[in-house]
Amino acid sequence: MDHAEAQAFARQWAKDWNAHDVDALLEHFTDDVVFTSPVAVRIFGGDGVIRGKEALRKYWSEGVRLIPDLHFEVLALYVGISTLVINYRNQAGGVVSEVLTFEGSLVREGHGTYLAQAPTGLE
Repeated sequence: MDHAEAQAFARQWAKDWNAHDVDALLEHFTDDVVFTSPVAVRIFGGDGVIRGKEALRKYWSEGVRLIPDLHFEVLALYVGISTLVINYRNQAGGVVSEVLTFEGSLVREGHGTYLAQAPTGLE
């Protein structure tokens, strides 16, 4: 993935999320996608691993339902070999990075990662 492709993908990704268009988002994922997120643990319990496009549809649809003001602002992109990291700020001001691994032009694996809390003291 080159930088122009990464920028185009991230623009569309943010547009689709901000429109709450789960179907448009899912067009960029393989049918057997694996996605991990600590938010999935809070919503569904379990290990936070979502397997398959239909399970991902259920997760993201529930997220959009629970967070009606959901909005993402892309802060930075990191491009690797078949990998894109989208660093963004969410509607609550939280900083998040989504790590996406591609198989051709589709995402086959994704990981939602969240900024760790700063230490409160010397440990």
